[in-house]
Amino acid sequence: PCILNGGRFSAPQVTRIGVDRDGIADLEALTTALSAHDKAAGLPLVAIHAANNETGVIQPIGRIAEVVKEAGGVLVVDAVQAAGRIPIDMSAGYADYLILSSHKIGGPKGVGAIVARADLMMPKPLINGGGQEKGHRAGTENLPGIAGFGATARAALAGLEDMEAVARRRDEVEAIVRELVPDTEIFGAAAPRLANTTFFAIPGVKAETAQIAFDLAGVALSAGSACSSGKVGPSHVLKAMGHGESLGALRVSIGGATGAEEIEAFRAALAGIAARRAGKEKAA
Repeated sequence: PCILNGGRFSAPQVTRIGVDRDGIADLEALTTALSAHDKAAGLPLVAIHAANNETGVIQPIGRIAEVVKEAGGVLVVDAVQAAGRIPIDMSAGYADYLILSSHKIGGPKGVGAIVARADLMMPKPLINGGGQEKGHRAGTENLPGIAGFGATARAALAGLEDMEAVARRRDEVEAIVRELVPDTEIFGAAAPRLANTTFFAIPGVKAETAQIAFDLAGVALSAGSACSSGKVGPSHVLKAMGHGESLGALRVSIGGATGAEEIEAFRAALAGIAARRAGKEKAA
């Protein structure tokens, strides 16, 4: 939502770029929009997720960076969801500004970072006051949180090699979904995705109904992203991908501690949901 809303820019200044059915940004539309930008009004600024927090779909940031650079623009990459799950290298022209958050890699909440290319100025601060953090953010620094963020970042970097095992467990979960709900759709499955995320729908079953059933079985999952959880309504991500008004989308996140026991619990819970769904269809 923070990227979608355009931040501090007014609506006429914001151009939204569409995505294809797998959730990959339309580079042709981006190129066209940048070509039409009036540079007299300022340099074009492009903001994008490195990876979507609902589908896990990874954007081709390298190619996007080339398009933005050729247009003389500035690229802001929200890597909150991607950090610790895919390699990110600012030295390779990955982005002009990179956004990170501690809690997404297992660190303390309330701590984040903006990483800027060395030759660029930092954005005007939203919080003014003292000169803390070189004037970029006023207020006493949360030193324990910052230290925890640093330690967690080092651990996350070392843990990148574990993502292959996480991807195998995700594939197990998706195989179970396809087996028990053959008419399901796993969103973004044809695109590069984060190893830990799968997002699917059970046709005819509302997300909140399925979520309650999983919860009663001891399985924790979400109906969409944490940014949007608690809101009953269609996913704007799926709508942008052309999947209509589906209210049945569920997100499963796999972690390093997810093992055979958790996967079997997921299977049992989904089997119960599928059986009840089949019974209702038969009765109808």
